[in-house]
Amino acid sequence: MASFLVIRLLRWTAGLLLILFVTYAMMYYGAGDPIRMMFIQGEDFDSTDEAVMSALRAKYGLDEPFIAQFVNYINKLFQGDWGRSIRLQVDRPVLEIVKFRLPISMQLGFAATLIAAVVGITLGVLAALYHNRWLDRLIVSTVLFVTSIPVFVTAPMLLLLLVLILDLIDVPYGWKGLFHPQAALTVAVIAIGPLPGIVRQTRSAMLEVKSQQYVRTARAKGLTESRIILRHMLRPVMTPVITTLGLIMIALINGSLFIELIYNVPGFGLLTIEGIRTVDYPIIMAVVVVGTLIIFISNFLVDLIYPILDPRVRAQ
Repeated sequence: MASFLVIRLLRWTAGLLLILFVTYAMMYYGAGDPIRMMFIQGEDFDSTDEAVMSALRAKYGLDEPFIAQFVNYINKLFQGDWGRSIRLQVDRPVLEIVKFRLPISMQLGFAATLIAAVVGITLGVLAALYHNRWLDRLIVSTVLFVTSIPVFVTAPMLLLLLVLILDLIDVPYGWKGLFHPQAALTVAVIAIGPLPGIVRQTRSAMLEVKSQQYVRTARAKGLTESRIILRHMLRPVMTPVITTLGLIMIALINGSLFIELIYNVPGFGLLTIEGIRTVDYPIIMAVVVVGTLIIFISNFLVDLIYPILDPRVRAQ
């Protein structure tokens, strides 16, 4: 186990450095000068004095060559200094901004993943048990129809239905906590996206397991159908589904851009949009760092869960 962790840590470190290098190079050579953007957009600056611009570049370390800037950034990053925001929240430590924004998206992502997993696995099992019958066709067609509507259409439509027409909730604008009633709609809209993948993965895995010899043996012993499903069929089915859930959770935490923008949720997705729009180098780099770490950690957790579900993996 120790060697497994060391190898993974070395791979993660090399992968993270490579991703940061490529991202920093793309910003340096193509994203634009955030200091000059301050003057162009007139953000609290009345002058285009080159001396002022040079002083600001020196303050944020943007007056050095590319390699020197990147090395300085990596050194500070490993010391816990993620830099200071240049334009989004001027001169505020980026780590403070991330600590405020990231937990919101993580709460939404975990809640949406849990709901999507419970609903998707249940529907996938039912579709497999009633394969090629009316319930199977109803589940597959309904899920595909619902998820075929883009999220930037689904979110406003649900707002119109629940707020204006049915008058069931207030406008879910902003963030008041995961357990506030207004968060329910946001979580539900996020959870709709990954449903087809979970249902399809569970259904196909369940159909494969149904024909296995040990399932027929369990039925021949007189075990109840519910016990056969829960104890003998679900465990092997869950192995590929867990992989899908790991990827889904990564996407939900990192990529709920439209949802957070529509509902004005101050999460990590909205921070990504704001950082790119304002050409805020430290914010963009922080988004890349956190996004990469979420991918690494999620994959690591999936690898740890595999041996629990499949004894063959544990034996290897």
